[in-house]
Amino acid sequence: MDISRTRPYQPVLLRILHGVAAVLLVLALISGFLIYNTYDKRWGSFALPTIGDIQGTHGTIALTFLLFLPVFALYSFHIGYRRLVQEQSFSQLKQFGKPVWWISLHRFANTLMLLAATFAVVTGRMMKEEWLPNGEIHRQWYLAHLVAWVCVFMSLALHLLMGAKVGGMPLLVSMFNWKTRGEDTPLSWLEGGKIKHSSLVLKVLEGIVIGGIMMAFLLPVFNS
Repeated sequence: MDISRTRPYQPVLLRILHGVAAVLLVLALISGFLIYNTYDKRWGSFALPTIGDIQGTHGTIALTFLLFLPVFALYSFHIGYRRLVQEQSFSQLKQFGKPVWWISLHRFANTLMLLAATFAVVTGRMMKEEWLPNGEIHRQWYLAHLVAWVCVFMSLALHLLMGAKVGGMPLLVSMFNWKTRGEDTPLSWLEGGKIKHSSLVLKVLEGIVIGGIMMAFLLPVFNS
């Protein structure tokens, strides 16, 4: 038996996009916490060294993630849609403890990641850099962004836990395995994608995510 064939195989395009998203998301979480740890601290803090212009660093990472997010979202909804919530996922949650129940939870976790990331970019774009240095830690958009940070952190933890439960370590490792198959070429990357979904659930979710991303680009113009 060819052992490589028994391991989960992830399409190259998915691994590239997922890897970029993972790096940017983790960096945004870390730098976001460092901002809180520098200027807020009301719910506890750590004795960490202060990093100069941490807000600028976080802003650069966040803007890069925002520019990348539409690409990842479109891939997720039109090519990788099978990994997201399906209409049958809700009824499958009734089959508690069965493999299909865990698979459905995994899809919910993947979908939640997209929603949490969208929430984070919208609230982050509405913040002003001078708020925290001036001690304005009760601003509504800042508090909303803190909630978004928690949502992203919990979504990431759930995403990893469900991935480990459904596919174990081989599934997690497969996202960072750069071996390719002969048929997995750039010409084949868009195969299997759907321009329009018949699923109302996916249409609504895509509308929320893409609409949120558009808001993240447009709202700061009216908030200046």
